[in-house]
Amino acid sequence: MSAQLLLVDDEPGLREAVKDYLQESGFSVQVASNAREGWELMEKNTPDLVISDIMMPQVDGYQFLKQLREDPRFQALPVVFLTAKGMTGDRIQGYQAGVDAYLPKPFDPDELVAIVENLLSRRLAKPTFTGEDSETPDIAELANQIAQIKALLTQKSAITQSPAPFKIDLTPREQSVLNLVAEGLMNKEIARRLETSVRNVEKYVSRLFSKTGTNSRTELVRFALEHGLAK
Repeated sequence: MSAQLLLVDDEPGLREAVKDYLQESGFSVQVASNAREGWELMEKNTPDLVISDIMMPQVDGYQFLKQLREDPRFQALPVVFLTAKGMTGDRIQGYQAGVDAYLPKPFDPDELVAIVENLLSRRLAKPTFTGEDSETPDIAELANQIAQIKALLTQKSAITQSPAPFKIDLTPREQSVLNLVAEGLMNKEIARRLETSVRNVEKYVSRLFSKTGTNSRTELVRFALEHGLAK
């Protein structure tokens, strides 16, 4: 079954041209002329990826993206901004809002297809979670990890402090996230504490896994405590 895409753009000519090209590339495409229409389509049938213009009447692309990211159903949905706005400040605003890719007009349709295929392949490579808390793969496993983290914290004084085998440079935000993970907080709680999005917290946690060579929150906390990284 081909991937389902939603294209939201108020320019009829461009909308149909992009739709035709994407369909020729093997995708199934629904189109909407504005954000409200796009939202209605998403509530009926959640797509695998959204492509949206920014400059649209009534509800612009940034507002549409904010609405998506605030809904648990669509927080992890890949979104591509397709827009005539190409200034650095506009791109930064898009990334801060949680967009996955930003392609200014005019663009090469092959580049759009490549971006879509890359985002979809990355999404398929990740485990699919269900339930209200999309960050939680399994309730029993979550409870187990929290219990292990709390046990580690109670035993902190008993852990022998040894020099780290290599220096790990953490950014201030990575350090803040690590400290809160070590307190037993999950991503949604960390996001509220740091006043950021769950998506951003997930990115920081992934970076921490990569930098420390760990694969779970429990391993990360143990590593941080053993090497004096958690404060």
